[in-house]
Amino acid sequence: MASEAFEEIAETFEFLDDWEDRYRHVIELGRELPALDDAVKVPATKVEGCASQVWLLPRIEGSGPEARFDFDGESDAMIVQGLIAILHALYSGLSVAQVTAVDAPAELARLGLNDHLSAQRSNGLRAMVERIRKLAAEAAAA
Repeated sequence: MASEAFEEIAETFEFLDDWEDRYRHVIELGRELPALDDAVKVPATKVEGCASQVWLLPRIEGSGPEARFDFDGESDAMIVQGLIAILHALYSGLSVAQVTAVDAPAELARLGLNDHLSAQRSNGLRAMVERIRKLAAEAAAA
């Protein structure tokens, strides 16, 4: 159930031959994200479980399970900022019910990230996915 934006990332990953190029692409994706205002970089938006500083700010339009999910995010680490961009491509624009149904580990495995991220980065990525799923589940229940 991947979005068109995520499919484009997956296709680009298939095209790029080595992981150095893929890492560069991840960093470029992260550079395209707008910076968060410092005022929203507060404990309530901070993602625990990441070695880097990570903030995710949800934007929900509507209410109930059909509400549209989007988020802004930022990290102080370039690779992690790129991972936020990948997650944004995976989840942005879905309903909150769809967000909770996405098999993020399977979708991200298509990119080969599991084999090429450090244990700390993998833990941080899982923490971001868990936070996104929690935000969507809370919005769906509201």
